[in-house]
Amino acid sequence: MAGKHRVQIDLNNPENLTLEAVRQLIAGASDDQHTQLRVSKAGIAYISSGVVGGTDIGGLLFRLETWAKGSGYVGRVAASDEVWVMQIFNALKQNWPTPSFDYIDVY
Repeated sequence: MAGKHRVQIDLNNPENLTLEAVRQLIAGASDDQHTQLRVSKAGIAYISSGVVGGTDIGGLLFRLETWAKGSGYVGRVAASDEVWVMQIFNALKQNWPTPSFDYIDVY
């Protein structure tokens, strides 16, 4: 995707959820602020930058734990970690469309 558009995955189409899509999602986020993987009730998975934790969660189906800035969970280096990409892929796959909890810190 060109420009500064936030990368997202539309989970309503199962073909959209691929390891490559998750890799791009992770690569597209910056590690210079706190981030959080969120999935809206409409089925859009995205990484929220700045708005994390329990803030502004009304439209969310579920979210993962907040990743602290500088911790290496997002960005190009994180996206090259196959194990990490697979963990996030599995977290999305296992919790869409029926999450075990609305806040997920074990994945």
